[in-house]
Amino acid sequence: MSNTVVVGTQWGDEGKGKVVDLLTARADMVVRFQGGNNAGHTLVVEGKQFIFHIVPSGILYEDKKCLIGNGLVVDPEVLLEEIKSLKQAGIEVTPDRLSLSEKAQIIMPYHKAIDLAREVAKGRDKIGTTGRGIGPCYEDKAARTGVRAVDLTEPDTLEEKITVNLKEKNFYLTSFLGAEPLDAQPILDRYLEMAEILTPFITDVSVELAEGLKANKRILFEGAQGTHLDIDHGTYPFVTSSNPISGAACAGAGIGPGQLHHVMGIVKAYTTRVGAGPFVTELTDKTGDYIQERGAEFGATTGRRRRCGWLDLVVVGDSARINGLNSVAITKLDVLTGLEKLNICVGYEIEGKLVDHRPASLRKQALCIPVYKEMEGWQEDITRARNMDQLPDQARAYLKAIEEITAVPISIVSVGPGREETILVQDPF
Repeated sequence: MSNTVVVGTQWGDEGKGKVVDLLTARADMVVRFQGGNNAGHTLVVEGKQFIFHIVPSGILYEDKKCLIGNGLVVDPEVLLEEIKSLKQAGIEVTPDRLSLSEKAQIIMPYHKAIDLAREVAKGRDKIGTTGRGIGPCYEDKAARTGVRAVDLTEPDTLEEKITVNLKEKNFYLTSFLGAEPLDAQPILDRYLEMAEILTPFITDVSVELAEGLKANKRILFEGAQGTHLDIDHGTYPFVTSSNPISGAACAGAGIGPGQLHHVMGIVKAYTTRVGAGPFVTELTDKTGDYIQERGAEFGATTGRRRRCGWLDLVVVGDSARINGLNSVAITKLDVLTGLEKLNICVGYEIEGKLVDHRPASLRKQALCIPVYKEMEGWQEDITRARNMDQLPDQARAYLKAIEEITAVPISIVSVGPGREETILVQDPF
């Protein structure tokens, strides 16, 4: 038995969905353990594109059980829409195939209203939130006033929470943010309507996982976003509201740390991020445009153009330490094809001193000058490569440099968006 955790090592958008999809073929259960529908996984299977925001991407396999952990904040509208879209694509999502933790927090309309109104109020100082209500929902979780999935099965409890919460939320919306108030009854009616459909899916995910472990099931733990969007370890305050690191798989799914056997970090062959925040290796020139266009770098959730830059191994090195990485999967290597020269950031210079980790201070991060290792690019099409020997010498040298500098072995190399466009170096299971 070997349970595997998949995490992003940069600012999300590393291509975790494809890797999870590949690993699901070897797993029995796939569980998502944190985040909300502010994250998206894009998969291309047999020419069809699938975008997931809440449902684990393992749902594309008929014989796998997918679970939504207690660490998530779930928008029931989005979840039902995903289930509907999958059905239209010929994939039936039933309670036998998908479970929703009864302890997961539920995103309410007032969370989204507050999220959007705050960004408007901040103006130029906005964080760049997706406006999906993720942060305000996690705030209510910490304040112990949140609505949980189990509340959807108890109409009286749901009504009481909505009524009590709206008194505070409406005061905040109108008196502080200058936004419109919300009415309780339409919210209650709509959520009770959705509850009828979702109730059969609601269960104790921790117990299901324990039963799976007893039966020697292989479990794949799927994180959203990336390590440097972690609320504790990321580029605060330009971060998400949860912990997308490997350690959060335990808290967000309800299992012990001894049940995690392999931690795989997903590393995009270059660096991207959506929204505001520090980005030491960002490219604002023609090379950045080239990478952005070839990589089709637009957010799966927001559609926003992603900022692009050279691969930053300071960022990846921090992720290796924080997550305890056992291996890395390199994605989108094919996007770099056609560039004559490539740069890998191996350190930062701050006021004349060389550092090998990202400072917490935003002021210091603004002073960071990337120290690059220049490498030769390649011109050959690599999308047909199925083993390392079929890659150009320059591409292999690029991958070797990543392994040597991070001291983490490569287990997978993705050379295109399709399932088959992959080089499997080491099976984590």
